[in-house]
Amino acid sequence: MGAISIRNVVKRYGKGPKANQVIHGVNAEIDDGEFIVIVGPSGCGKSTLLRMVAGLEEISDGQIAIAGRVVNDVEPSDRDIAMVFQNYALYPHMSVFENMAYGLKIAKVPAAEIEARVAKAAGILQLEPYLKRKPRELSGGQRQRVAMGRAIVRQPEVFLFDEPLSNLDAKLRAQTRLEIQKLHAELGVTSLFVTHDQVEAMTLAQRMIVMNAGRMEQIGTPAEVYAVPATTFVAGFIGSPPMNLIRGVADGSRFTVDGAQLPLPAAAPRSGELIVGLRPEHSSLKPAGALGWPFKVETTEMLGAERLIHGLVGTQAFTVRVDATLPAPRNGDTLTLQGAAEQLHWFDAASQQRIG
Repeated sequence: MGAISIRNVVKRYGKGPKANQVIHGVNAEIDDGEFIVIVGPSGCGKSTLLRMVAGLEEISDGQIAIAGRVVNDVEPSDRDIAMVFQNYALYPHMSVFENMAYGLKIAKVPAAEIEARVAKAAGILQLEPYLKRKPRELSGGQRQRVAMGRAIVRQPEVFLFDEPLSNLDAKLRAQTRLEIQKLHAELGVTSLFVTHDQVEAMTLAQRMIVMNAGRMEQIGTPAEVYAVPATTFVAGFIGSPPMNLIRGVADGSRFTVDGAQLPLPAAAPRSGELIVGLRPEHSSLKPAGALGWPFKVETTEMLGAERLIHGLVGTQAFTVRVDATLPAPRNGDTLTLQGAAEQLHWFDAASQQRIG
């Protein structure tokens, strides 16, 4: 079936000592029927990794296998994959039906089967009323559904999505995310989905690969990556707003930040220079004088049901998420920041790897 094995995959541009290595030994085993999201900032190598799976980029070292077959030297057309791109890449002079059927016609699939496959895909994607229209007569969301339909009719072992929602507005993105979830539930085809949007990754993924500078920082379910980030990069990238990270020196139940000794709800895992993480939603603010860390309010964002309170712990930025029904603090107020011991995340200051 459509399992994907990525083993110590490396990508270099150029040769010799001046070669530019952009992918550094990625390893991942993806089960048949699994929906994997590759997420990371621009330039982290996520699209390059996807393109190597597709065969659009050569692999410098390592091995990629699809359905048990090593595909390093297999042409893209022979890998039994279908790809959905950021730009819809539809033929403007063809109807929706013709766009969806084109690949099957080239493959000399019988006309009756083409009709059946396109009709089924159009039904799944709610495109039946638009089959005779040209792409210029469709909205952005409808065009993206046509691009997905063109992939579905091929009945591939693997779907590859390269930031397919980037050109849609916020409302359409949310709607199309739901459609992709329903699509995967119905078809059960192994899928790799690339995005820079961590909200998209959290809502779509069964498991997610977090990339940074060509390296795989962590692979796991959204819940695992959110609850137990492997590095400070993952902690600061996953979550909205991201986890607060405060650098200081630990000594038992004391944590020195910018020269001020602050109490900890439980002893640090070890002494020395560490980074402690606390998510905005796991933080609370109490009146000045309570046991905790001094927090100077800088500004407040009103987000409807909640507020984000931005301020400083020492000289380091910190954000607290609070219920909007609570009274809003004033800019310049000094309050007390508290967080439960079980909600603290500890990282080594040098390696930025999780401790424990």
